[in-house]
Amino acid sequence: MTDDADAVPELRASDADRERVAEVLRDALAEGRLDMEEFEERLEATYKARTYGELTPITRDLPAAGVAVPPISLVKEPVASGSWASRITGGEGSSTWAVAVMSGFQRKGRWTVPKQFNCFAFWGGGEIDLREANFADHEVEINCVAIMGGVNIIVPPGVEVVVRGIGIMGGFDHSEEGVPPEPGAPRVIVNGFAFWGGVGVERKLTKEERRRLKEERRQGKLDRRQSVRELQEDYREDVMDAHRRMLEGHRDLLRERHDERRERQEERRERHRERRDRRRYDDY
Repeated sequence: MTDDADAVPELRASDADRERVAEVLRDALAEGRLDMEEFEERLEATYKARTYGELTPITRDLPAAGVAVPPISLVKEPVASGSWASRITGGEGSSTWAVAVMSGFQRKGRWTVPKQFNCFAFWGGGEIDLREANFADHEVEINCVAIMGGVNIIVPPGVEVVVRGIGIMGGFDHSEEGVPPEPGAPRVIVNGFAFWGGVGVERKLTKEERRRLKEERRQGKLDRRQSVRELQEDYREDVMDAHRRMLEGHRDLLRERHDERRERQEERRERHRERRDRRRYDDY
């Protein structure tokens, strides 16, 4: 294993890299390529691995020939700005605790949520806003103790929320549990204790997202109005075209009737001339 590890650059592996290796191990266990003891040993080594050099040897003999192996990329691929992958940064959090005694606290804007955040509110209140925050791990835990006070946690859409707190003459908000998370989104576990107080959880969009949606709705209204105007113009043109065709048809009908009357008048004049000429001939 040492020779294989030395051949691979000592780059730090991500959670996604470890999960890909773990998936290969699970498939190998299901196919009978590994027994349970080997699987547990390799899985433990996978989650302890910190570099690609430690990960690569774990699956060097898996799977058997003829079965494609999902390769482990040795190059960090750039992630899209604003994606969940770019917001799970690892490391330590920028703030790990907060206290409000007959006062208040806030954590909002650009900050990094640690793996475990502890807060305490006594006759006071706190707000923990995760909408623009980064996360130190795929799973973070927020422990709240609220005694005759309250803590409000704001999460962005797409985040999975699990609430496990206990309330005595108080409570924890479970309304946001069970909402399907987006792929790659972090998991937020809300834990703690509330006595004559409460811990609320709500989902909100960021101001930028609300502004973007508002602009999309406004643009949609403009597009619909433009479509209505175009339909009205098309309808007006169709009506005017039908009116022109009707007038032309009416003029043609009048012209035909006028020609018919003139022909009948000519026929009467002709018959009158014939009778007059016949009388003159008879007189002679």
